[in-house]
Amino acid sequence: LVVGAVTQEGQPREPESTLPLGDDDVWEMDFCSRPLLDERGKKRWELLVCNSSRSFEHSEFLPNNKINSVVLKERLEALVESQGGKKPKKVLYFRTQLQTIVTRALSEMEVKAVASKRCFSLMSWLDERLEAVYKPDPGYDPKASTGFVQQEAIPKDLKDALRGERWFFVQMDWKSLKEEMRDVVEGRAFGEIFDPEAQNLGVTDDTLIPGIAVFSRRAGPLAGWTGSLDLSNIKPDRKRACLILETGVNNKWKYASFEKTEENAEEAQAWESAKETVGGLHFLAIQDNPDSEVCAGLWLLLDRPLPKI
Repeated sequence: LVVGAVTQEGQPREPESTLPLGDDDVWEMDFCSRPLLDERGKKRWELLVCNSSRSFEHSEFLPNNKINSVVLKERLEALVESQGGKKPKKVLYFRTQLQTIVTRALSEMEVKAVASKRCFSLMSWLDERLEAVYKPDPGYDPKASTGFVQQEAIPKDLKDALRGERWFFVQMDWKSLKEEMRDVVEGRAFGEIFDPEAQNLGVTDDTLIPGIAVFSRRAGPLAGWTGSLDLSNIKPDRKRACLILETGVNNKWKYASFEKTEENAEEAQAWESAKETVGGLHFLAIQDNPDSEVCAGLWLLLDRPLPKI
């Protein structure tokens, strides 16, 4: 990646602090039982909604006899009204066992529901609430935890149209990466980003972020197609000698291969270790060639476990 703060027609760029990371018109939602028992010994249910930056957070407990799409729609409509009547562009959720209730409520509101692991801010909030809200509650019962059990997906082959011609393990300091993300924020490039501060990752400007750089002569179409995948994570698979893309809630794809050599295996492990040191933060960049000054697509990704509740 070639980094440069290029100005257009002599106009200076906005200060870094004004760059919004993430789209706050996208909500993240969880509607599920909690490891909390009421006076009858029944699990309490909770609705959590936030945006990417967590500048907006809403939580409320609901009786377990009110768990249906009608009640969910009523609560979400009231929430929209409290936010000035502006509906979100879409709502992300990660518990697919509640897909029917969630999609029915949102479709009646004419809001798109997306099953996705990119509920990064919501997941961090759930981690916090487990320690700060649920465990101190007198009704807390760890045996009543919902948990999120899913069968491990088997990686599938990805269409050739979604592959680049070359790729490399790379890294970039956070300050430079934010500049690269500007084109995504301002609509000149495909991609999805978020603010690591909402995940309490402690990233500073000089923190090195590991990434995957993909090069293709058809970088624009490739980035457009990649944007339809709802990417959340990339992991090297040393047994299969390839990169694995994780998309949606539980989809995996064989993305880019490498030779089964000790050197390549060590490089893959070093990249994975670098990812762990920054709390799972990493990125995917798609460019025409290694000398290109712009990205056709850029995705900020996070490798993190699903919430324990």
